[in-house]
Amino acid sequence: MSDQNSETEVKFYATDLQAVAQTLETIGAQLTAPRVYERNVRYEDATNTLSKRGIVVRLREDSRVRLTYKEPPESPSASSDLSYRYEAEVEVSDFATMELILGKLGYHPYLVYEKYRTTYELDEAEIVLDEMPYGNFIEIEGAPDAIEQVIIKLDLQDKKRYVTNYIRLFENVQHHLGLKLSDLTFANFEEITVPEKAFEPVSGIIVE
Repeated sequence: MSDQNSETEVKFYATDLQAVAQTLETIGAQLTAPRVYERNVRYEDATNTLSKRGIVVRLREDSRVRLTYKEPPESPSASSDLSYRYEAEVEVSDFATMELILGKLGYHPYLVYEKYRTTYELDEAEIVLDEMPYGNFIEIEGAPDAIEQVIIKLDLQDKKRYVTNYIRLFENVQHHLGLKLSDLTFANFEEITVPEKAFEPVSGIIVE
């Protein structure tokens, strides 16, 4: 992240994450977090207005538990090939207790999504290899210059950039494949093959 309370990142679809991991190790990236299962719960308020306003309230559990708040992405500027948004995150000690607190405050779960994530660092950028239920992605986060350096080192300059979040991609996939799934889980996608074209925005360019 470029500073403590912001998020600047970009995603790339990848068919072979093992090859990407080998490249990262060859060019000197440091493995900072081995592959770990991650469970995320997105929350809505009592009137279901958070998603409509582009606001994310998320409880995540992997090797630790974190509560995250994100505001809508900033309007694209001269460079719209990176995603910029405000983010604040705090680590909490107990998932179930935090769920209880959120419920008492009037929030309710509306979507669960899973992934396996492996994390590297290189050139002051964080590179995560995400195994999602619908496919694999490389996500690079950091200052814009650091992100661009890593893109060059991974030879991703000519690859399509995704500057939206995994939930928006989930919605795109559901639209293109005619699916009606409530959660982005491995069980739900066990028998489904997702082509890369299914991640395309339904209409126009959507950044969220």
